[in-house]
Amino acid sequence: MKTEPLIACVVLNTNRRDDTIECLASLYSGDYRNIQVIVLDCQSTDGSVDAIRTRFSEAQVIPLDENKGYAGNNNVGIRMALEQGADWVFVLNEDTVFAPTCLSELLSVGEGDPRIGVVGPLVYHHDEPTVIQSAGGRVNARWEIDHLGKNQSDVGQFRRPQDVQWISGCAILVRRDMIEQVGSIDERFFIYWEETEWCIRAAKAGWRIVNVPQAKMWHKGVQRDYRPNPLVTYYSTRNRLLTLSKHHAPLTAWGVAWMQLLRTLVSWTVRPKWAHLRAHRDAMWQGINDFLHARWGQMVS
Repeated sequence: MKTEPLIACVVLNTNRRDDTIECLASLYSGDYRNIQVIVLDCQSTDGSVDAIRTRFSEAQVIPLDENKGYAGNNNVGIRMALEQGADWVFVLNEDTVFAPTCLSELLSVGEGDPRIGVVGPLVYHHDEPTVIQSAGGRVNARWEIDHLGKNQSDVGQFRRPQDVQWISGCAILVRRDMIEQVGSIDERFFIYWEETEWCIRAAKAGWRIVNVPQAKMWHKGVQRDYRPNPLVTYYSTRNRLLTLSKHHAPLTAWGVAWMQLLRTLVSWTVRPKWAHLRAHRDAMWQGINDFLHARWGQMVS
């Protein structure tokens, strides 16, 4: 009798006790039972560690002494998962909630083809449960990224699993063999673009990346009217350029990127109606400067 593949679920938590408990409850109540949960707690002060250990004694709760961002913190859990024999690693945000069949649907597709290295669910907005947040991601010819189905009402437009170019990092299921071949998340990114780069790396090594619309989940962290803060502008700017550099993007992609960045910087500087975005302008400029000087990891203000 074939043993069910072991899925290690890696969850980051920083002062999000209630969200993390809801996330874990949805995982443990799902129909796929062969899971182990690794919660990485980054210096929470809201009683998260004790609450999670009390509610879910079977989960491993690992306190982190240093914040290395989404990339570095998750890598701690990924290494643990591989050491403990996981066949698949499910990297997810603590503010996610899963349908009962989510993991089984993901695994059914992933195990159906040994060339599939990454699978992801259909992600909905938590505050609008039938509005799509991501049906996987695409990278266009100019190396700009976007989510398929973003902010569309679900009317059945995504019916079958489809190959995509990246999976949202809020919930990304990765095959062990892929990690062992291409490596874990690049810690230089800290946060933002890291899952996109990971998927680009996997695709270049020959792995398929698949979105599974039958696997459903809801994400609280991004709403339809989401307005990022200047930190997001900084990391998005620097890490977009890092991705282009790391993967030797064509000159056309570089031209588009620099044109967009410079045009935005000028607009946010000289146009009065964008005066309220000066903090974003400064963050964008610092992102460019840090890329040029190869300063990675956490932003230093």
